[in-house]
Amino acid sequence: MSKEAVLYRNEGNKVRCVACARRCLIGERQVGFCGVRSVRGGKLYLDVYGKVASIHVDPIEKKPLMHFYPGSKVLSFGTFGCNWMCMYCQNFDISQRRRPEGYEISPEEMVNLALAHEADGITYTYNEPIIFVEYAHDVGVLARKKGLFNTMVTNGYWTPEAVDYVKDFLDAATIDFKGNGEPKFLRRYTGASGPEPIIETAEALKKMGVHVEITDLVVPQIGDDLSAAEKLMKIIYDRLGPETPIHFLRFHPDYKLDYLPWTPVETLERHYELARKMGFEYVYLGNVPGHPYENTYCPKCKNLLIRRYGFDILEYKVTDDGRCPYCGYKVNIRGKLSKNAFKDRFYSPLYYL
Repeated sequence: MSKEAVLYRNEGNKVRCVACARRCLIGERQVGFCGVRSVRGGKLYLDVYGKVASIHVDPIEKKPLMHFYPGSKVLSFGTFGCNWMCMYCQNFDISQRRRPEGYEISPEEMVNLALAHEADGITYTYNEPIIFVEYAHDVGVLARKKGLFNTMVTNGYWTPEAVDYVKDFLDAATIDFKGNGEPKFLRRYTGASGPEPIIETAEALKKMGVHVEITDLVVPQIGDDLSAAEKLMKIIYDRLGPETPIHFLRFHPDYKLDYLPWTPVETLERHYELARKMGFEYVYLGNVPGHPYENTYCPKCKNLLIRRYGFDILEYKVTDDGRCPYCGYKVNIRGKLSKNAFKDRFYSPLYYL
C-alpha cells in the first residue's frame, strides 16, 4: 500500500523530504533516515502507508493528555521507523526497525475500527507520527468527518510545511522533550540537532488552535540537570504560556540505556516544584502511580479538581463549562469529561508510550 508522499520537493536529480527537521536529500532508490520514505522514479513514497506495526485502545491519559477530553478512549496506532534514534526507546522494536512492513489497514478501515470500539478519537503514536503523516492525514480527515478527534504523541521535530499539512485534522498533541531538552543530550542520545525545531513546532501548533501539552523525560545521571530544566521551562513559559500543561516523566531502563536506574522520585519532585515556582499552572509527574502530583489542582484556590491513579480518573470536579467549582477559575481543559471516563478502562500500571 505504498503511496506517493505529499511533503517533498524535487532538487535536481534528488528529492528533498520536508516532513521532519532532518530534511533528508534522497537519491534515486535511496531511503531517508526514517527508513520508510524512499525515492523511486523521481518521486518520494511513503512505504508504510496503510501498514500498521502496533494498534491498541488506550485511555487518553496514557498519551499523556490530561487536559483534552478527560477520560476519553482512543484507538492508538503506529508504524515502523522513526526520525530519531533514542538510545532508551521502549518501543525500539518498532521505531528502530526501518522496514516497510505491518498489518495492512486502510484509512477507512482504521476509522471503522475506532467506531466499532466506541472510541472518542484516534491517536498517532508508538513511533514518530510525522514520518507517516500522509497516512495519518488521510485517516484523520475521515475520522473528523465521523465525529472523532485526532491527537499525536510526537517529538515535535517537524518542519513548518508539516505543521501546515496537519491543520486539516489534528486537534491535540503531546510534544516530548527528552533530557530537559539539553542540546548535548539530544545530539548524543537521540540524534537530533537541538530543541529549537521542537519549540517552533509546539508554538506553531498552539497558534493554529491545536491543544498542546509538553512532556519531559527526565533521565537520571545524564539528563536530569535542574538548570537545564529551568532553561527549557523558561522558553516554554515565554512562548507557550504558563497555562500549558507540563509533565515530567520517570525514566525506566530500556534498550541501550538499560544499565541506568529508574529516575528517583525525588528528582521528579524537584522538577515539579521548580515548574510551579516559575508559575506553571498545571504540572504533573508521570509513571509514578498514586503520587499526588498526578492530580489536577485549581491554579487559583489550590483545591483538588481531578484525582487520578495512573491513567484512571477517580474523581472529577470541573464544572460542565470548564471552571473550578470552588472559586470559578477557568481551567485550561479542552472538551468535557468523556462518557468513557469510568468504564472500560485499559489501565497499564507503569509506562507512558
